[in-house]
Amino acid sequence: MYVRPDAAEKLALMADATRFEPAGDRPQAETRALSRRKPTPEDRLQGALQCIAHVTTPTGQMPVLKAMVTTACEKNCYYCPFRAGRGKMDRIAFQPDELAHTFDQIQRAGLVKGIFLSSGVVNGGVSTQDKIIDTIEIIRRKYGYQGYIHLKIMPGAEYDQLFRAMQIADRVSINLEAPTAERLHALAPKKDFDGELLERLHWSRDIRQQHPGLVRASTVTQFVVGAVGDTDLELLSLSARLYRQLGLTRAYYSGFNPVEENAAGKIFLPPIPCASGGCIRPVFLLRDYLWDVEDFPFLADGNLRLDVDPKRAWADLHLSQSPVDVMRASRADLLRVPGIGPRGADAILKARRKGRLSDLAHLSKLGIHAQWAAPYILLDGRRPPLQLPLFGDS
Repeated sequence: MYVRPDAAEKLALMADATRFEPAGDRPQAETRALSRRKPTPEDRLQGALQCIAHVTTPTGQMPVLKAMVTTACEKNCYYCPFRAGRGKMDRIAFQPDELAHTFDQIQRAGLVKGIFLSSGVVNGGVSTQDKIIDTIEIIRRKYGYQGYIHLKIMPGAEYDQLFRAMQIADRVSINLEAPTAERLHALAPKKDFDGELLERLHWSRDIRQQHPGLVRASTVTQFVVGAVGDTDLELLSLSARLYRQLGLTRAYYSGFNPVEENAAGKIFLPPIPCASGGCIRPVFLLRDYLWDVEDFPFLADGNLRLDVDPKRAWADLHLSQSPVDVMRASRADLLRVPGIGPRGADAILKARRKGRLSDLAHLSKLGIHAQWAAPYILLDGRRPPLQLPLFGDS
């Protein structure tokens, strides 16, 4: 006799799908959380442990339930394990009240401190988005949960749905997946780059500007890279626009990983190392270091070098013969130096009002990677002595 799985068992069955849904600030580092207690086989929540991950959020690292309203989907995105037509994916579905009640049990048991809720698309993005929002409304209102919530915005979701999601969530994801309409068509043929995705990012900016006291959510996006010829130049150009014009909090990059039975996988290139990991630092240079896309030393093919940090590559070209005087430089010029980040630049500005910085040891005391900076700076009008090894991440 067939026994319908309970909610915790459903979560366990969809665990393979949720691990492909990045929920936090360090997607590559998300790992399955370990409960502090030891559940017994009779524990009715044991299956839920399969969908709990350590996630880095704006308020720190926490165990988060990564759940989906359904793993059924009418889209055929080639990177997705639960895309339409893939036979080896269990198709699981929750009703909003069922999923909300299950989350309430899990968080009251002390297993999680937040939820990331996504879904496959069934009967269109609007219908699916309603179920996502209904679930969170129950969690917020019926169960009084005030903790961290991250929601996925479905392709084609309506303006009012996005507005409501930004009111009840702490973060919303509107994933573009590709940097251009052409690239997206090759990667996800049933998604509309401008009409279903990019327009929602414009809406999120408008909502934030028009209703500053009514929304709480920040907005992020993700790109699946390395599959259809996208370049670092394309990705960073769009990212810069999203940061500067649309108020995006963060762009994430996930290297393409062909899923078993991917009929289209043979035409895809393997993941590009820079695109799958190296672009994280360039995005910080755009967002936190005030770089322009034109500042990056792109190669002729539109990609960045893989053998050197882009900040160091720029410094080798521009600062090796024209080093920065630490006692005179502006904050913007200090940020161009490898080893000096925003906090380091602020520390230098504060310290030099009190005295002279004349030695690498002075910079080290300020939390600066002094040896990384040494080839590109002047201290007391002179180049400081170099020691090997000099370089690491900057």
